[in-house]
This record gives sequence, C-alpha cells and structure tokens, in this order.
Amino acid sequence: MITIGLTGGIATGKSTVASILREELNIPVIDADQVSRDVVAAGSPGLADLVQCFGPQILRDDGALDRKALGRLVVGDAHARRKLEGLTHPLIREEIEARLTALEGGGAAVAVVEAALMVETGSFRLYDQLIVVTCRPEVQLQRLMARENLSEEQAKQWLATQLPLARKEAVATCIVRNDGELEALPALVFQAWEQIQY
Repeated sequence: MITIGLTGGIATGKSTVASILREELNIPVIDADQVSRDVVAAGSPGLADLVQCFGPQILRDDGALDRKALGRLVVGDAHARRKLEGLTHPLIREEIEARLTALEGGGAAVAVVEAALMVETGSFRLYDQLIVVTCRPEVQLQRLMARENLSEEQAKQWLATQLPLARKEAVATCIVRNDGELEALPALVFQAWEQIQY
C-alpha cells in the first residue's frame, strides 16, 4: 500500500482537500487531529497518563479531557508542552500505524494521512509521497482573518508562528495551489491526484 502525507499551512484548504479525497475520490484519509482526540478519549490509557502527569484539573465533570484547561497549562510552558508531546505523540503515531495496517489488510492500495505539522515534526518522511496544500501569502492572510475573525495584525502574528509555506512546498511530491474560489478546488485536487504514483 502506498501512503501519502497531506499537509499545508493554516487557512490554505488542507481539510477541504482531505474531504474531496475522501468524498469525491473514495480515498481513505486518516485525520491526525481526530486520532489525537481518540487516543485521549474518556477512559483511555492515554487520558490516564495525562491526568497522572498534569493532575485532575485537566478533566471535565464528565471525565473527558478539558482541552482548554490543558492548553492553559502548556501554552506558555515549553517544558510542560514537551511533556505533553512526549506522552501523546507516540500514541498518535502508533494509532495512525494501526489504522494504516488495518487499511492495508482490507485491501486498500493507497491511504492518506492528514496532519498540520507534518513538515515541522519531520513525520512526512514516514510516507511515500507528500501533498502540500498552499496558496499565496496574501490569500492565506485574508482567509485566516475571515475564518477566525482576526485583525490583520493578529492574523500576521498567528502566521509568524508557523513554518513558511515555501518550506513546506520545498519537500512536497505534489503541490495543490489553492488561490481561487472554493468551487475551483475539486478540479485542482483531481489534477494533483493524477500525479500521484501508486
């Protein structure tokens, strides 16, 4: 089975591309964000590890993870963030690998793993090919402002914390340039998919 990473910058359309692959082309897509939630679901060993590390204040009344409470603990604390990543990243990688193995066992010829920080973490190297969804910086800025209801200054600050799109493009096997309207995106995805060798 061929495995393909899918990534892109914030507000470039990565999740929409994943939906098009899944719904229009019937390609199995594993969403790393969803996996990250699943491995710390209520009652999971992953959540128990987080509570042991960060304390019961990270739980909601129903026993589920309070993501905002956890976020407040790690946002300004690099040491706490590294502890969180050290606990969750191996669980996420293991679960993605298990899901890929299950897809291969079911006869899938290809599978896509969608993750925001694939280039930043180097995990893109785990996959045979890499699709990067990108757009012009000014388009990304406008989309982010509209999506998150941010001022231009706030959006620029947010973008400054991310790896520049050009760095992601530099390691891509295939690039989807999403500068236009949403209606134009499916055709771009179909064109890009034709470049994928499997």
